[in-house]
Amino acid sequence: MANAEGFPAGAVTRLGPPPPDLPPPAPPEGPRRPRRLLWWFAGAATLIMLVGLFAVVVTRPGGGLFPDHLDAPVDARPPLARACPPPPDVPGGTPAPSPSAPLPAPSGGARTVDERTGISYPAYGPPWETWHTVWNAGELEVPYRVGQHFVTERAYDGASDYHASVLSGAVPAATNDAFTFDLECVGRRVATDARTNYYPQPNEQELIRDERTVLSGRPAWVTVFRLHFSAPGLRARSELVALACIDVGRPTAAVLYVSVPETHREWDWVIDDALAGMRPV
Repeated sequence: MANAEGFPAGAVTRLGPPPPDLPPPAPPEGPRRPRRLLWWFAGAATLIMLVGLFAVVVTRPGGGLFPDHLDAPVDARPPLARACPPPPDVPGGTPAPSPSAPLPAPSGGARTVDERTGISYPAYGPPWETWHTVWNAGELEVPYRVGQHFVTERAYDGASDYHASVLSGAVPAATNDAFTFDLECVGRRVATDARTNYYPQPNEQELIRDERTVLSGRPAWVTVFRLHFSAPGLRARSELVALACIDVGRPTAAVLYVSVPETHREWDWVIDDALAGMRPV
């Protein structure tokens, strides 16, 4: 028997929407695995390196990624300015006293004028002669450029000459561009440097004078001593020495150095004469 639509009766398959499309099969995994493994190993190696670097940074002296302190700035002041800061009670140091009377005129005769240092002093006749070199003396390297000398012993050690001397130099003593400094500290350190580095070691000092004074209206620290020593080949066993550090109103201290070996004691008077005849220029 047929139904009304003319289709045969009986069990029929119901028509419905078509089945969904299936995704295409995945490509084989084989060719991609080596690349993934390579990236994995590279990442692991990088992580290990970073962990090691972090451990080194953390365990170094001071520890941490950032230092606990910053390096102190370099102190560029000259040695005497570092060692002899201005006294705390007087900013900049002790001011120069004003002379109460006109400065005495230089005594007649030749004079040594040291414009670079800022002083002049008497010049002497033979055997004294003009100094023609630069001697950067001692640890402070006082540059003695101007003055007089004469040889008292030639090649006493086979090569070196020994001298009597009246020399001058200027050594930086003030901080920055200041014009005052601790005169006592500077004077004592210059004298100690001379004893330690200008003469044979060991030696003994017979101190004669060590004081603040005024030379021709300028503040000065004067040290006078006889130094006793011994050196192979040297006949002189002592020397009379004067060192004057003079405040000439500059950032540098003027240094007047006078020395007379005992072999020429007839020139000992030059010590006092040079100090008394010093004048600022």
